[in-house]
Amino acid sequence: MTDPTGLAQRHLAAIATARQAGDLMRRLFLDRDGIEMSFKGPQDYLTQADAAVEKLVRGSLHQAFGADTFFGEEHGGEFSRSCWVVDPIDGTANFALGVAHFCVSIAYLSDGEPAVGVIYNPMTDEMFEARAGGGARLNGRTMRVARTTAFDRAMVELGWSARRSPGDYTDMVRRVLVAGASFRRAGSGALGIAYVADGRSDGYAELHINSWDCLAGIVMAKEAGARVNDFLAGDGLSQGNAVLVAAPGIFEALTAATGIGAKIMA
Repeated sequence: MTDPTGLAQRHLAAIATARQAGDLMRRLFLDRDGIEMSFKGPQDYLTQADAAVEKLVRGSLHQAFGADTFFGEEHGGEFSRSCWVVDPIDGTANFALGVAHFCVSIAYLSDGEPAVGVIYNPMTDEMFEARAGGGARLNGRTMRVARTTAFDRAMVELGWSARRSPGDYTDMVRRVLVAGASFRRAGSGALGIAYVADGRSDGYAELHINSWDCLAGIVMAKEAGARVNDFLAGDGLSQGNAVLVAAPGIFEALTAATGIGAKIMA
């Protein structure tokens, strides 16, 4: 079959690149005692591994698609109508503290819309991937969102960001609990959204998240049947936004409980 937009080619390249990045992440994680660690802000970990992985991903994608622009969490870049948006290690705090719940997140945007999403956790060897119109898969198996319809039976993940006040977060948690759902926080927004796509969680919500943390997950969540708020509204791509991703049966209830707008992402 022809691939006039290059999405299939980029999809395969993103999977291959994520696996290369994962191999590097695994080696660095298992030998992390020699890695320097610092902070970009309160509870915002940074390690040498983040920069090393981003360099690998940037180089691999640039070699294959030199005309595309690239934006990475650590070294920035440029947004365009044909653009890669990457978090080299989402869950850096977990990585730094020896918790094997982290991933590389690679998204490709075509004409401003998320079109390819790849998330890889090298410690569990789980490759979550999707292409717009092509479905979502985990290690080759089709992913589908949960069928949960009762909010008092739902398990949702509520991400936390220092860019919003502790009171905003605890208020959201309280409202979700009062409405009947249970919640967790595992420290990786990308994996949190991928888990919704795979039916492991019924929803994911965060009052502010950056685009590199969530765009790849949004692609696969939509392909797996989730409903997603309009994350890219306003300057969401460059400045971040609130995100809400949920199984259709609890989307409205989670929207009401979190206060995150219900406008749906096209």
